[in-house]
Order: sequence, then C-alpha cells, then structure tokens
Amino acid sequence: MMKKLLVLLAIAFAGSAFAEAEIKEVCHDKRDAKGNVVKKADGTVVQECKKIKVHKKLEGTKIEDAKKSK
Repeated sequence: MMKKLLVLLAIAFAGSAFAEAEIKEVCHDKRDAKGNVVKKADGTVVQECKKIKVHKKLEGTKIEDAKKSK
C-alpha cells in the first residue's frame, strides 16, 4: 500500500514539471455580423478576452542541412 502511494506521488510530481505554462490574457475587439466594431452606450469598444497557455520554446543547436555538408 505504501509503495503504491509513493509511486503515485512520484508520477504526479514528475508530470507537473513538464506541463508548466504561463497563462496570458488576450483581448480582441468584438465585431458584429457585418464586421463593424461593437461599442457600448458610452462609446467605448467592447472587447472579448480569453485566457490562453503560452509554453516556452526550448532552445537547441541548429542542425545543418545534409545537402550542404556533402
């Protein structure tokens, strides 16, 4: 029982290290069916916002083309 618990905890912590991402909020102006920007009664633009996950790119070394190296 204790071994199973330790294995489950190890898997949970190992999986969380790879799934780390920054959460970013992106907003766009809302448009109606004709493509016009929707405005509130006071004249400000209505915006639609979404929260997205942004993953960091891993940097690596550049691989030369096989054709150039021959």
